[in-house]
Amino acid sequence: MAWYDRFQRNKKRKKTLNIRKYQGANTGRLFADFTQTSTSADEEIKNNLRLLRDRSRDLARNDTYVQRYLNLMQSNVIGNNGIRLSMKARNDDGSLDIVANRIIEDKWKKWCKLGNCTTNGRLSFIDCQKLFIESLARDGEVLIRHVQSRDSEFGYQIEFLEADHLDETKNDNSRQNSNKVKMGVELNPNNKPVAYYLFKNHPFDNQFQSTQKHIRLEADKLIHAYISNRPEQNRGVPLTASAMSNIKLLNGYLEAEIVAARTAASKMGFFTSSDGDSYVGDGEDEEYVPIMNAEAGTFEQLPSGMDFKSFDPDHPTSAFEPFTIQVLRSIASGLNISYHALTNDLSSVNYSSLRAGALEDREMYRLYQRFVIDHFIRPVFEKWLEMSISTGAISTSPATNQPLPMSRYDKFANAANFIPRSFSWVDPQKEMNAAINGMQSGLVSFQDVQSNYGRDVEELFEQHERENALARQYGIKTAFQPFGIKLPTEPDILGEESND
Repeated sequence: MAWYDRFQRNKKRKKTLNIRKYQGANTGRLFADFTQTSTSADEEIKNNLRLLRDRSRDLARNDTYVQRYLNLMQSNVIGNNGIRLSMKARNDDGSLDIVANRIIEDKWKKWCKLGNCTTNGRLSFIDCQKLFIESLARDGEVLIRHVQSRDSEFGYQIEFLEADHLDETKNDNSRQNSNKVKMGVELNPNNKPVAYYLFKNHPFDNQFQSTQKHIRLEADKLIHAYISNRPEQNRGVPLTASAMSNIKLLNGYLEAEIVAARTAASKMGFFTSSDGDSYVGDGEDEEYVPIMNAEAGTFEQLPSGMDFKSFDPDHPTSAFEPFTIQVLRSIASGLNISYHALTNDLSSVNYSSLRAGALEDREMYRLYQRFVIDHFIRPVFEKWLEMSISTGAISTSPATNQPLPMSRYDKFANAANFIPRSFSWVDPQKEMNAAINGMQSGLVSFQDVQSNYGRDVEELFEQHERENALARQYGIKTAFQPFGIKLPTEPDILGEESND
């Protein structure tokens, strides 16, 4: 019977092995509709890109929460003053090249003004930054063309193109140079973009559909920005994609509840007849259905032989609010934003929960700020600097007015620092004290604190210097002293003698 015992042991072992597996890989009846196929990132995107983009744009036009999300992205990632340039080029002795830095910053500010930076002259560079982040969130990708322009003294402008210009139906794996084209992007054997196939005009502009042609644009003449979720992904999808279905279903539910609540408020009813004869009514509607006119505050006598049955639906139900809140929380998670920020609902938050949500949102915004800098602002600045030097638009100093030589391009291109918007503190007193303690202990620097304000420490010191000079001019003492030095007492500030 030894063989039977071994058989039973093996049977139990196999049963145990079948149980000890990833439940997420369960293929039973309850998981029959769970996707079990493997496809590449580009294959998934190719079949869904246009539809996702169209639906995202529809929600952006008509859904209040998606519009709120896009506004939050603009105001928190970019802000009112945009992401600013701060040059930190240094001389050979290590000191800051203050004159050259100031010249480049001033020239950059001039180019960023309305009418200078874009080919159509309709946008300032702050507008461009806001358009970039909104297009990224709504469409999933952004196209920006570098243009050598005679309309600019710097010889350079940019042109925004909608993502539709990049033809996702353009695919070719039979090219003789070993390159391949995937969804309009030409890739070398290392999967690096070398060119893009663009429609000259918008493909859904009816005026140009019959004569539409491709143009091949080399990769160094175009910025194609998108967030990669998989390593070999070559096109981007809207950031609203994961929340899109819930948003649409919620809108349908809200519409039904609103209609039902309106119906309930109307206090409708029906006339019934025991003999089955139909009631003619006071008139007929557009579909020739008999109706009875009713007026609020009045009581009409029923027609002979008729009975009245009220129709009084109870809407919205008691489950309406908690159900809606739960769905909105799911939508907020899909958009990577807190519920209270998305909905403006602060009814159930306290200081701790509000602060925790705000800090988490800010970390997400900072990730997008870094993306905007790396994928948009820095490439544009480097191209602008190159063209400005080549056209002689930047001088070495105001005195000599000699053009900046191209040999110094790397020095200034690598010294560019970009400062994004700051965020106000949730509890200013506590966080200010924490910043002071951090600086006094040496754990954080002046620049670390100023970065949270969206400023540069050099700008801070220059501002204090100007204010102190102005205060001395008017005979006023200021309370500001460098950290680590005890502030003067109140009598000293007032110019009075201390008793100590």
